[in-house]
Amino acid sequence: MYIKRVTNIKEKLQRKSQFLFGPRATGKTSYISNELSEEIVLRWDLLNTRLRRRAEADPGLLYEQAVAASRNGGLIVIDEIQKVPELLDEVHRLIEEKGFRFLLTGSSARKLVRSGVNLLGGRAGKCHMFPFVYPEVMDIDFSLDHIFSSGLLPSAYLSENPDNVLEDYIDSYLYDEIQSEGVVRNLPAFSRFLEVAAVSNGEILNYSNIANDVGLSKTSIREWYQILTDTLLGFELKPFMKSKKRKAIGTAKYYLFDTGILRSLLNCPPPSETQTEYGMFFETFMINEISAYLSYSGKDRRKVLSYWRSTSGYEVDALIGDDVAIEFKTAKKLVPRDLRGLRAFKEEEIAKKHIIVCREERKRLIDDCFMIYPWKDFLSELWSGDIA
Repeated sequence: MYIKRVTNIKEKLQRKSQFLFGPRATGKTSYISNELSEEIVLRWDLLNTRLRRRAEADPGLLYEQAVAASRNGGLIVIDEIQKVPELLDEVHRLIEEKGFRFLLTGSSARKLVRSGVNLLGGRAGKCHMFPFVYPEVMDIDFSLDHIFSSGLLPSAYLSENPDNVLEDYIDSYLYDEIQSEGVVRNLPAFSRFLEVAAVSNGEILNYSNIANDVGLSKTSIREWYQILTDTLLGFELKPFMKSKKRKAIGTAKYYLFDTGILRSLLNCPPPSETQTEYGMFFETFMINEISAYLSYSGKDRRKVLSYWRSTSGYEVDALIGDDVAIEFKTAKKLVPRDLRGLRAFKEEEIAKKHIIVCREERKRLIDDCFMIYPWKDFLSELWSGDIA
């Protein structure tokens, strides 16, 4: 079953070539097969060992096959371009000389960035594919229990046995993405690091503490977090530093990209409402949903997603640019202390909107300035463009 995606990749390709990055199994291949197939004149999948070896030995083969396929340009797709980054010189030549457009997919930007290859210097844009988001699956068992159990990777979300899918995903990541590429020498230690990164998910980064837990140097841990970022398994949430009345903490938080992967790395059942992990899963889900919205809508270029925490302990979970401050609470009925962080941030007179996303049943306004959203109502208005 193919579920139509909300990404605007097709529109972007009308203007120029695109790099399409996204974690493994987010649906890049499925999207291309279902929504771009009629436009494609040539497609290479570099996961095909024989093709990859031929491309490594003779990158010019791409030019020859492209011209043979079409003398009038057209769309060429190369899957997993990071496997043979030397092909980008030929891509450049085909864009300039023959007017081809390219969609270059990858599950890691690491090898491209670090190999110093031709990244097409403005001739190609960059877009991102995320796991499923609210508008795509809102009518397919879109419950917190389901999201916390399976995550939103298509293969896991639609599976009757998501645990097996998620375990296979992590094994594939470790052995295909990490070991086969020679990214780290000590795979067991990196595997342990992944577990510690999951335990630390949503917390302020403390490389020293994590280094002690894993038994490696602080420098190694810092490098391994960069590997997670480069391979799109997680991302830093930067601190908001513009507050003046209260000094802000300047260290980033780190989030994994999917609640299913998070749960699998933690090796635990879906959290119950009474567990503290329930709130962490809720926050992770919401942060990723907002990140996907900002990327798909193109607003990420103008509105940075961040968080705020004062040195005195006040905190706001997410800020969209300078305009919107958001707290995530799993409560079904809010109490006054749930507004503590937002009230403190409102005194800074920075944001235009102050929002709490929770599990209450109805949207309401407190003190003429704090908007309370049931979580699905928030997602509906977010994706409609009414929040930011």
